[in-house]
Amino acid sequence: MTTGSQTPTQPLSGPVEDYLKAIYDLERDTQPAATNDIAERLAISPASVSGMMRRLAEQGLITHEPYRGARLTDDGRRAALRTLRRHRILECYLTEVLGYPWDRVHDEAERLEHAASEELIERMADALGDPVHDPHGAPIPSREGVVEETPRRTLADVAAGERVRVRQVMDDDGERLRYLAELGIRPGSILRVLDRAPFDGPITLWVGDGAGNVTRAVGPALGAQVFVESLSAE
Repeated sequence: MTTGSQTPTQPLSGPVEDYLKAIYDLERDTQPAATNDIAERLAISPASVSGMMRRLAEQGLITHEPYRGARLTDDGRRAALRTLRRHRILECYLTEVLGYPWDRVHDEAERLEHAASEELIERMADALGDPVHDPHGAPIPSREGVVEETPRRTLADVAAGERVRVRQVMDDDGERLRYLAELGIRPGSILRVLDRAPFDGPITLWVGDGAGNVTRAVGPALGAQVFVESLSAE
């Protein structure tokens, strides 16, 4: 096991922050973040990831075990959450103040998050009334580095007859977000699964609650990008 004890005192580079965000997200399901998964998430080669893992471990931001993966240290987690806070506050500001549609704010926030100062982010947060979720339903870490753990259950896991509320949708694909908006699937939407076709067939569902229900169908791959919480089973 490779470890580091150096606490970072200098601002982290954009690529380092991107790595820490990716590792934070990938290791949430109890397993270390694997090199190949990090490479896929960041669209770079596994060899490049291996080199960065050594540097992050030397800085005390991760622990890394070859052939198993990486985990954030306490310092690494704090740094990842600071970056996530900047990103999600920026998304809120772009949407609520500047009128950006929800399918365009992710890429803008990715570009801005490494340059925005902490003072600017906190002024934005104050102007917005300290939001707790971004436009896609993802929780915003607090100033103190506390974050709500969102449900990891997805629409692809929901049984026929069950009613659920959408909590969060993945935000990394603008075209997918536009399509979900057309279906009426956003954070807060109420869904009821009517039927699940076998062999990875479509999931038929009602979107809405009450007289406004409309019937839609989504594939399991799309359903896996929509995080939900159960309301009831019928």
